[in-house]
Amino acid sequence: MKVASMKNKVVRRNPWGWIPSLYFAEALPYVAVMSVSCMMYKRLDVSHTDIALYTSWLYLPWVIKPLWSPFIDLIKTKRWWVLCMELLVGAGLAGVAFTIPTSHFFQASLAFFWLMAFSSATHDIAADGFYMLELSPHEQALYVGVRSTFYRIATIAGQGLLIMLAGNLETFTHRIPFSWSITFYVLAGFFLALTLYHFFYLPKPVSDKTRTAGSAVQLIKDFFNTFVEFCRKPQALVAILFMLFYRLPEALLIKVSNFFLIDLPSEGGLGLSTLEVGLAQGTVGVLGLTLGGIIGGIAVARGGLKRWLWPMVWSITLPDLVYVYLSYYAEHSFLLVNIFLFIEQFGYGFGFTAYMLYMIYYSQGEHQTAHYAICTAFMALSMMLPGMIAGWLQEQVGYLNFFLIVMACCLVTVLVASLLRIDPEFGRKVEDQGDE
Repeated sequence: MKVASMKNKVVRRNPWGWIPSLYFAEALPYVAVMSVSCMMYKRLDVSHTDIALYTSWLYLPWVIKPLWSPFIDLIKTKRWWVLCMELLVGAGLAGVAFTIPTSHFFQASLAFFWLMAFSSATHDIAADGFYMLELSPHEQALYVGVRSTFYRIATIAGQGLLIMLAGNLETFTHRIPFSWSITFYVLAGFFLALTLYHFFYLPKPVSDKTRTAGSAVQLIKDFFNTFVEFCRKPQALVAILFMLFYRLPEALLIKVSNFFLIDLPSEGGLGLSTLEVGLAQGTVGVLGLTLGGIIGGIAVARGGLKRWLWPMVWSITLPDLVYVYLSYYAEHSFLLVNIFLFIEQFGYGFGFTAYMLYMIYYSQGEHQTAHYAICTAFMALSMMLPGMIAGWLQEQVGYLNFFLIVMACCLVTVLVASLLRIDPEFGRKVEDQGDE
């Protein structure tokens, strides 16, 4: 009996040993697909129209991931999915590196980015489910800050350090395709090492089991019933419009801002090097974004979402004026550019808090997890559709007029926010629940 009990004993891993690396691995491919790819294609002389259109399509796996998320457990365990998707992401990164020096690099590398996008979206589903299976509710609340912190660190590593590495290699080798190929090989090697680490250290929860195939039909029925209930909630149309259009200015801006930073002044840009863009956007910008988000969370926890909604609306819209200023006046010091980018990203981080908390607010109820997944699908769609035309629009009207159009779109943000009806106590309740 004693021998049997020893065999059945479950060895628990220290959460600090796997949560940071798991959420670092969750964020890094997303950043590579959505941000680093745009910078790489820009440096490889792909047109703005093509970059914005085709990289915006890469949002699609995150838009439709609720469609296959119920079936993850029917095939294998969540741990198995985490490891396999990380392996595919590593292979995708190596594939991008391999295809960059080829003559058809754009089409070939996009195929590998598609592989990474679907793998990363599936990894998100499995990793979040694994987190909830392995940890108790108290531990989930305790480590939620660790999750978000290391997600942000991965964002800095991708948008900042990775692009700075490519910039340094460009300066040293004077061979742009070679520099980006080496950068992606380095990233692929790092990611495969991360996968190997998870293979040995990621826990094996007893509850992480494969479901029976007989439940597939019921899962389909449950999914459609859940979506119908989502659309029957009070203010459903307003909520969907808010999720689709609140970030309209940012959805246009995010695809073009790096192009503006790197294009020469004769082309209407600021003429920064790859290294300088990596420093400005990936470190200074991400720092502003993170601080804005933290302060936004503290503000709502003290006063509630309804009280802080309008300050957050103005915060996410008005700082976009910095791009109008930067494009209107030709000469700027690198320090001034960094200050303006910090202001814009801080405003976005503070204003984005309202968006995230409203999704939580709207998802409340019996199917909170499933409804929140649907909200995140609308969130991805809100970035995908405007981003597809952003590059074409900028090439048609130039940078200054494009940024003026972005500012005009801020009126749409104000309009959809004005339609919301929010419980004045929401926000403080979230804080109280977290403390329990």
